[in-house]
Amino acid sequence: MREIVVDTETTGLSPSAGHRVIEIGCLELVNHMPTGAVFHEYLNPERDVPAEAVQIHGLTDEFLSSKPLFASVADRFLEFVAGAKLIIHNAEFDLGFLNAELKRLERGSLTNVVTDTLTLARKKYPGGQASLDALCRRFNIDNSARIKHSALLDAELLAEVYLELIGGRQPGLMLETNTRVMVSAQVAREERPARPHAPSPEELAAHEAFLDSLENPLWRR
Repeated sequence: MREIVVDTETTGLSPSAGHRVIEIGCLELVNHMPTGAVFHEYLNPERDVPAEAVQIHGLTDEFLSSKPLFASVADRFLEFVAGAKLIIHNAEFDLGFLNAELKRLERGSLTNVVTDTLTLARKKYPGGQASLDALCRRFNIDNSARIKHSALLDAELLAEVYLELIGGRQPGLMLETNTRVMVSAQVAREERPARPHAPSPEELAAHEAFLDSLENPLWRR
């Protein structure tokens, strides 16, 4: 099973207000294990980055001015996520921005199956904090490098959070255990002679004494 953990950074909160994607970070999981394959791009948003957004992610106009446009990375991004389930925290936000970028290019919206880890967390821990930082604290995941938001770092942290939300890596460990048991069961064993089950003289004497105590016992008819 192939899954892609996705995170974005943007110039603001709403694509309908003209805000754009400025960073995409994606991490591949196969059977819930990271493969090491990633997609990561900083993007020139073709507009200014408001100061309040820079405070969150640290990505400035100067830094982004030399980065590629979304149009130049769209095909590689779509190829990377093709056919995979997407794992996103607050999926409505990221998908809204990614689909807005695709719409600008007159491309279709993403049709991948999506698991929203924010929804998972709220169902599993009703009333609990469900931000990425809060979930890292809950699961003792080291997020000390998260001084500012970063799409790739957040995708890496989210991958660990996701595995914990669905039960950690216990299914994989159980599979390995079961495999070892099956292999062990197939090992040839030395045949042993059958154990004797004939009664001893003492057991026969005890049985006769018991029969003597009965009136017309069945065993003597």
